[in-house]
Amino acid sequence: MKRHRFHIECPDAVIETVVEDPEVELRGLALVAHPHPLHGGSLDNKVAHTLARAALACGYVAVRPNFRGVGTSTGQYDHGIGETEDLVAIAEHIAPQFGYLPWTLLGFSFGSYVQHRVARRIEARQLIMVGPAVSMYDFTPPAIATTIIHGEEDELIPLAAVQDYAREHDIPLRTIPGAGHFFHGKLTQLKILAEDLLRS
Repeated sequence: MKRHRFHIECPDAVIETVVEDPEVELRGLALVAHPHPLHGGSLDNKVAHTLARAALACGYVAVRPNFRGVGTSTGQYDHGIGETEDLVAIAEHIAPQFGYLPWTLLGFSFGSYVQHRVARRIEARQLIMVGPAVSMYDFTPPAIATTIIHGEEDELIPLAAVQDYAREHDIPLRTIPGAGHFFHGKLTQLKILAEDLLRS
Protein backbone atom coordinates (compact mmCIF):
# COMPACT_ATOMS: atom_id res chain seq x y z
CA MET A 1 0.00 0.00 0.00
CA LYS A 2 1.17 3.52 -0.80
CA ARG A 3 0.30 6.30 1.67
CA HIS A 4 0.67 9.96 0.82
CA ARG A 5 -0.15 13.13 2.78
CA PHE A 6 -1.03 16.11 0.63
CA HIS A 7 -2.11 19.69 1.20
CA ILE A 8 -4.80 20.46 -1.36
CA GLU A 9 -5.75 24.02 -2.31
CA CYS A 10 -9.50 24.54 -1.90
CA PRO A 11 -11.40 27.79 -2.52
CA ASP A 12 -11.10 29.12 1.05
CA ALA A 13 -8.66 26.75 2.76
CA VAL A 14 -5.71 24.44 2.27
CA ILE A 15 -6.81 20.96 3.33
CA GLU A 16 -4.51 18.29 4.74
CA THR A 17 -5.45 15.00 3.08
CA VAL A 18 -4.19 11.44 3.45
CA VAL A 19 -4.51 9.31 0.30
CA GLU A 20 -3.94 5.56 0.58
CA ASP A 21 -3.63 3.40 -2.54
CA PRO A 22 -4.02 -0.38 -1.99
CA GLU A 23 -1.97 -0.99 -5.17
CA VAL A 24 -4.35 -3.65 -6.45
CA GLU A 25 -6.83 -3.56 -9.31
CA LEU A 26 -8.91 -0.63 -8.14
CA ARG A 27 -12.69 -0.78 -7.71
CA GLY A 28 -13.14 2.92 -7.02
CA LEU A 29 -12.35 5.90 -4.82
CA ALA A 30 -13.59 6.25 -1.23
CA LEU A 31 -13.90 9.70 0.35
CA VAL A 32 -14.06 9.46 4.15
CA ALA A 33 -15.31 12.34 6.32
CA HIS A 34 -14.50 12.49 10.04
CA PRO A 35 -16.70 13.66 12.95
CA HIS A 36 -17.15 17.19 14.30
CA PRO A 37 -13.94 19.26 14.13
CA LEU A 38 -14.78 21.23 17.29
CA HIS A 39 -15.19 18.04 19.34
CA GLY A 40 -11.93 16.29 18.58
CA GLY A 41 -12.82 14.96 15.14
CA SER A 42 -9.92 14.37 12.76
CA LEU A 43 -8.83 12.06 9.97
CA ASP A 44 -7.23 9.91 12.68
CA ASN A 45 -10.60 9.30 14.40
CA LYS A 46 -10.87 5.54 14.91
CA VAL A 47 -14.20 5.23 13.10
CA ALA A 48 -12.93 7.23 10.09
CA HIS A 49 -9.77 5.12 10.19
CA THR A 50 -11.87 1.92 10.27
CA LEU A 51 -13.89 3.05 7.25
CA ALA A 52 -10.67 3.76 5.36
CA ARG A 53 -9.34 0.30 6.26
CA ALA A 54 -12.58 -1.25 4.97
CA ALA A 55 -12.25 0.67 1.71
CA LEU A 56 -8.64 -0.42 1.23
CA ALA A 57 -9.55 -4.05 1.93
CA CYS A 58 -12.14 -3.84 -0.86
CA GLY A 59 -9.76 -2.34 -3.41
CA TYR A 60 -10.64 1.33 -3.09
CA VAL A 61 -8.27 4.28 -2.84
CA ALA A 62 -9.05 5.77 0.59
CA VAL A 63 -9.06 9.58 0.76
CA ARG A 64 -9.27 11.10 4.28
CA PRO A 65 -9.16 14.89 4.61
CA ASN A 66 -8.89 16.89 7.82
CA PHE A 67 -11.72 19.42 7.86
CA ARG A 68 -10.69 23.09 7.91
CA GLY A 69 -9.03 24.10 11.16
CA VAL A 70 -8.02 20.51 12.04
CA GLY A 71 -4.41 19.29 11.99
CA THR A 72 -2.55 21.34 9.40
CA SER A 73 -5.69 22.28 7.44
CA THR A 74 -6.19 26.03 7.35
CA GLY A 75 -9.48 27.89 7.79
CA GLN A 76 -12.21 27.75 10.41
CA TYR A 77 -15.21 25.55 11.12
CA ASP A 78 -18.07 26.54 8.80
CA HIS A 79 -21.10 24.53 9.99
CA GLY A 80 -20.79 22.04 7.13
CA ILE A 81 -21.04 24.64 4.34
CA GLY A 82 -17.36 25.35 3.70
CA GLU A 83 -16.56 21.75 4.60
CA THR A 84 -18.79 20.61 1.73
CA GLU A 85 -16.99 22.93 -0.68
CA ASP A 86 -13.64 21.56 0.49
CA LEU A 87 -14.61 17.92 -0.06
CA VAL A 88 -16.00 18.70 -3.52
CA ALA A 89 -12.71 20.43 -4.41
CA ILE A 90 -10.69 17.50 -3.06
CA ALA A 91 -12.73 15.00 -5.07
CA GLU A 92 -12.19 17.08 -8.21
CA HIS A 93 -8.45 17.23 -7.49
CA ILE A 94 -7.99 13.51 -6.77
CA ALA A 95 -10.24 11.94 -9.42
CA PRO A 96 -8.04 12.65 -12.47
CA GLN A 97 -5.07 11.00 -10.76
CA PHE A 98 -6.94 7.67 -10.75
CA GLY A 99 -8.67 7.79 -14.11
CA TYR A 100 -11.95 9.16 -12.78
CA LEU A 101 -12.93 5.95 -11.01
CA PRO A 102 -16.35 6.11 -9.32
CA TRP A 103 -16.61 7.67 -5.87
CA THR A 104 -18.15 6.14 -2.78
CA LEU A 105 -18.81 8.62 0.03
CA LEU A 106 -18.46 7.59 3.68
CA GLY A 107 -19.09 9.85 6.65
CA PHE A 108 -19.23 9.50 10.41
CA SER A 109 -21.52 11.65 12.59
CA PHE A 110 -21.05 15.30 11.44
CA GLY A 111 -19.08 13.84 8.53
CA SER A 112 -22.27 12.11 7.36
CA TYR A 113 -24.03 15.48 7.26
CA VAL A 114 -21.25 16.92 5.10
CA GLN A 115 -21.20 13.86 2.82
CA HIS A 116 -24.95 13.89 2.24
CA ARG A 117 -24.41 17.46 0.96
CA VAL A 118 -21.41 16.43 -1.15
CA ALA A 119 -23.57 13.71 -2.76
CA ARG A 120 -25.63 16.49 -4.39
CA ARG A 121 -22.52 18.03 -5.94
CA ILE A 122 -20.40 15.20 -7.34
CA GLU A 123 -21.16 11.99 -9.17
CA ALA A 124 -20.88 9.11 -6.70
CA ARG A 125 -21.97 5.49 -6.64
CA GLN A 126 -23.18 5.32 -3.05
CA LEU A 127 -23.21 7.05 0.33
CA ILE A 128 -22.56 5.19 3.58
CA MET A 129 -23.54 7.22 6.65
CA VAL A 130 -22.27 5.96 10.01
CA GLY A 131 -23.92 7.36 13.14
CA PRO A 132 -25.44 10.23 11.12
CA ALA A 133 -26.23 13.24 13.29
CA VAL A 134 -29.83 13.53 12.07
CA SER A 135 -31.01 14.93 15.40
CA MET A 136 -28.44 17.77 15.25
CA TYR A 137 -28.44 18.89 11.60
CA ASP A 138 -30.97 19.38 8.83
CA PHE A 139 -30.58 16.26 6.72
CA THR A 140 -32.38 16.45 3.40
CA PRO A 141 -33.55 13.39 1.42
CA PRO A 142 -30.59 11.42 0.03
CA ALA A 143 -29.46 12.29 -3.49
CA ILE A 144 -27.90 8.89 -4.26
CA ALA A 145 -28.13 5.27 -3.09
CA THR A 146 -27.59 5.50 0.66
CA THR A 147 -27.19 3.11 3.57
CA ILE A 148 -27.00 3.96 7.28
CA ILE A 149 -24.99 2.07 9.90
CA HIS A 150 -25.91 2.96 13.48
CA GLY A 151 -25.18 1.73 16.98
CA GLU A 152 -28.23 0.38 18.79
CA GLU A 153 -27.08 2.07 21.99
CA ASP A 154 -25.89 5.38 20.50
CA GLU A 155 -25.85 7.86 23.37
CA LEU A 156 -25.55 11.00 21.19
CA ILE A 157 -27.81 10.35 18.20
CA PRO A 158 -30.89 8.39 19.32
CA LEU A 159 -31.57 5.28 17.26
CA ALA A 160 -35.25 6.28 17.10
CA ALA A 161 -34.36 9.53 15.31
CA VAL A 162 -32.28 7.63 12.76
CA GLN A 163 -35.04 5.05 12.30
CA ASP A 164 -37.53 7.85 11.61
CA TYR A 165 -35.22 9.47 9.01
CA ALA A 166 -34.47 6.12 7.37
CA ARG A 167 -38.14 5.15 7.26
CA GLU A 168 -39.20 8.53 5.84
CA HIS A 169 -36.71 8.28 2.98
CA ASP A 170 -36.71 4.49 2.49
CA ILE A 171 -33.01 4.16 3.42
CA PRO A 172 -31.64 0.73 4.45
CA LEU A 173 -30.55 0.84 8.10
CA ARG A 174 -28.00 -1.62 9.50
CA THR A 175 -27.65 -1.61 13.28
CA ILE A 176 -24.85 -2.94 15.46
CA PRO A 177 -26.09 -4.39 18.78
CA GLY A 178 -24.42 -2.99 21.87
CA ALA A 179 -22.64 -0.22 19.95
CA GLY A 180 -22.54 3.36 21.21
CA HIS A 181 -21.83 6.42 19.08
CA PHE A 182 -18.09 5.81 18.87
CA PHE A 183 -18.39 2.04 18.40
CA HIS A 184 -16.10 1.22 21.34
CA GLY A 185 -15.35 -2.50 21.13
CA LYS A 186 -17.44 -2.79 17.95
CA LEU A 187 -15.03 -1.56 15.27
CA THR A 188 -14.56 -5.06 13.85
CA GLN A 189 -18.31 -5.39 13.30
CA LEU A 190 -18.36 -1.91 11.75
CA LYS A 191 -15.54 -2.81 9.36
CA ILE A 192 -17.29 -6.03 8.30
CA LEU A 193 -20.55 -4.17 7.60
CA ALA A 194 -18.76 -1.42 5.68
CA GLU A 195 -16.88 -3.99 3.58
CA ASP A 196 -20.15 -5.75 2.78
CA LEU A 197 -21.63 -2.47 1.50
CA LEU A 198 -18.48 -1.51 -0.41
CA ARG A 199 -18.44 -4.84 -2.21
CA SER A 200 -22.13 -4.75 -3.12
